[in-house]
Amino acid sequence: MIEIRDVYFTYLLAGVWGVSAVAYVMFGASRRSERVRSIGGSVLLGESVMNWTYWMTDPVVRTLIGADITANTLTWCSLVLGLGAGVALGFGWFGLACLLATCSTIGDILDGQVARLTHTGSDRGELLDAAVDRYTELAFVAGLIVYFRASLPLVLLGLATLQACMMVSYASAKAEALQVTPPRGLMRRHERGAYLITGVGLTSLFGDRLAALCDACPRELPAILAMSMVAVVGNLAAVQRLVRIGRAIP
Repeated sequence: MIEIRDVYFTYLLAGVWGVSAVAYVMFGASRRSERVRSIGGSVLLGESVMNWTYWMTDPVVRTLIGADITANTLTWCSLVLGLGAGVALGFGWFGLACLLATCSTIGDILDGQVARLTHTGSDRGELLDAAVDRYTELAFVAGLIVYFRASLPLVLLGLATLQACMMVSYASAKAEALQVTPPRGLMRRHERGAYLITGVGLTSLFGDRLAALCDACPRELPAILAMSMVAVVGNLAAVQRLVRIGRAIP
């Protein structure tokens, strides 16, 4: 019987991204996504990485449209995968969580692309998408908090990370409600997801080796560093957004 190890899920994901990266460099590096251009990159996540992701998902989007799979169906799938990632983290399956969270994030990209290309976007669809974004992000960080439950400092770090996620999103939503253009700033959702998922994936790949090389280094150091970055930069970005929004209010 073959033993399924957690790191195998990360190997699978790394292999897919590796093949995709080579294909993008060879065939798609010159292409630019209009969606990426409208969203914009930042110092934390450049447009080149975002263009790569959208280029990779483009044939998937067209296949889904051909199969009559709706945007809402993809949104619900994204929710299930995101909740699964949170559960996996709570049990310490970092590799599985990395795979599920990545698939959930890609599902979030796919539903928007399908809605735009089929002209089926709606206010209800946007409401569902926004709610699912919050639930999947909450599940991911909550899974980390559950995993680190024996350490009060790491639980507090998890709560600070969660606060950053919620406040950046809240600032953007409040700006729209006040009819103010939301400032872009740092640590938007796709940036937070990229750092947290990467930290969890690196923990799966190198955590044991890191702990063996450095007695003072916890196995989960990559995930802890990712959480710290999101917590610090995210909360500062949220305050900055709120100040800018306040100044923009007539």
